[in-house]
This record gives sequence, structure tokens and C-alpha cells, in this order.
Amino acid sequence: FLAGMGFLLLLDHITPHLHLDSKKPEGPHSKLSRTSMLTLAVTLHNLPEGMAVGAVMAGVLTQTADLSLAGAVALSIGIAIQNIPEGAIISMPMLAEGNSAIGSLSGIVEPIGAIITLLLAAYVTPVLPYLLAFSAGAMLYVVVEELIPESATGKHSNTGTIGFAIGFALMMILDVVLG
Repeated sequence: FLAGMGFLLLLDHITPHLHLDSKKPEGPHSKLSRTSMLTLAVTLHNLPEGMAVGAVMAGVLTQTADLSLAGAVALSIGIAIQNIPEGAIISMPMLAEGNSAIGSLSGIVEPIGAIITLLLAAYVTPVLPYLLAFSAGAMLYVVVEELIPESATGKHSNTGTIGFAIGFALMMILDVVLG
């Protein structure tokens, strides 16, 4: 779990990126545009989502963990649902710059992360719980570092809290209904 958080922390320090509504970029100095750095930040944070899907699917396929296909589908649906507004946030500024292809490529790391994790887990099934913990730590890092601070700013900060509550309730419904 801590290794997953540390991995994302390391990526945050070695990759130039920009947070939403931020003027000052983080990471090493770069001549990338603001929208390119924002896209890079989202791309970095899509990696653990793909790892989580890959790890859960590996558990289902190898039947070595107490994971159901319905649970794996619920996780995949939940991640896909949150990717819709995330993709719009990235693609709209890129489209304005005439560079929509790069915006759509920010999500390509999810299936890559899933496939790599799936391939690794197929050969090393005893580490499956560690892969899940690693991806959970990485995803929690993103939530604490990015999502919570950004959702609590601005005039309508309660909208972020309501969105979190609805998302959490939706995931719980998917978990109960699908497995």
C-alpha cells in the first residue's frame, strides 16, 4: 500500500505537471504548455486505475483470490464512469489548442497498466494481494493529493462533497448488485 503511494509521489516529483486551477507547475522545469502539463498529470494518475482493473481481473482469471467477475466488472464500470468527466476536462483545452489527439491519449495508460499488471499477475499469482494493495495506495495518493483539495475549493465546495457521496453510493450499489 505504502509502495503504491510512494510510486505516485516519485512520479509527481520527476514528471513536469500542472494541477487544475494552478499557475505554478510541479516537478522538473519544462517548456510544455499548460494543457500538456495538465494532460500529463491526468495521464500519470490514470496508471493506478489500470493497475487496479488488471489486478482484479487477474484474480478472477486465476481463481486464486476470492474475487468475482461481477466485482471486477463493478470496479471497471466505476472507473469508466469517473473517466468521462476526467476525459472532458483534458480534451476540451486540447481541442481548443487544436490538439485533441493528445488529450484522448491521456487515457491510454489505463489499458496498458491493466495489461502489464494482468500479465505479471498471471505468472506471479502469490503477489496478487500486493498488486491490489499497491494500486489502492497509488489511487488513494491521487485522491488525497489531487481530488480532495480541488473539490474543497471555490464558491460551491459542497458540490465536490455531494459528488463524492453520489459516487461512493453508486460504487456500493454496484458492489451489492454485481457481487
